[in-house]
Amino acid sequence: MTRRYFIRLAYNGAAYCGWQIQPSDPTVQATIEAALSTMYNASIQVVGCGRTDTAVHASEYYLHTDLPERFSADNLVYKLNNLLPKDVRVYTIQEMDAKDHARFDAVARSYTYKMVFGKDPFRQHTVYRYDQSGIPDLDLMNEAAALLLEYKEFLPFCKTHADNDTYKCALTVSEWISINDNEWHYKVTSDRFLRGMVRLIVGMTLNIGLKRIELIDVKTAMDKQERLQRAWSVPAQGLYLSSIKYPQLG
Repeated sequence: MTRRYFIRLAYNGAAYCGWQIQPSDPTVQATIEAALSTMYNASIQVVGCGRTDTAVHASEYYLHTDLPERFSADNLVYKLNNLLPKDVRVYTIQEMDAKDHARFDAVARSYTYKMVFGKDPFRQHTVYRYDQSGIPDLDLMNEAAALLLEYKEFLPFCKTHADNDTYKCALTVSEWISINDNEWHYKVTSDRFLRGMVRLIVGMTLNIGLKRIELIDVKTAMDKQERLQRAWSVPAQGLYLSSIKYPQLG
């Protein structure tokens, strides 16, 4: 007999071609499934709360899986962490109802984009080193970020050729925060995100802060639901999936 579990984990995505299993490239999903399958001497599959792209990180991520009754939750955390590489860590394993789903039951997801000014030799793969000329205007960037809260559809911030049934997203947070003089973070929360959405939003706000485009350009694109003439998808290494909310987890 198997039972359904939610596993809360984190990973550094630098060495992986995203979350989802690929035919020949290393992925986080394949790494976790291999570790679980070794533990149980059986083929174990997992379902993640969402897909992250190549080199994107997760400071909080949930998956669900159905496991035989063999280990206690604490013992399972310990054994699984021993099998996983250093760039993936399991925090908790919680038994759930058989119908609970890591992807479809999530009611809110949050991302954080981390940007630093100047070299940081210890964080080369985990932050975006700002490499443009001039310092962007943080107030203008926050005006652009706040503008997005007025909209419900986000085609301008979806990768081309993405397979979407809808472009609707319910944003509740969209803001830049100055951590210190050398580091700024963009934070955004929504019920769902489109493919490449956060990186395109960050690029747009930076273009606004650098006065390469005007706020009216963004408003026009959003009103007409058409792509910006000057779109910028910032590098992946600064992006983190940072929070997932479920009603059944409080």
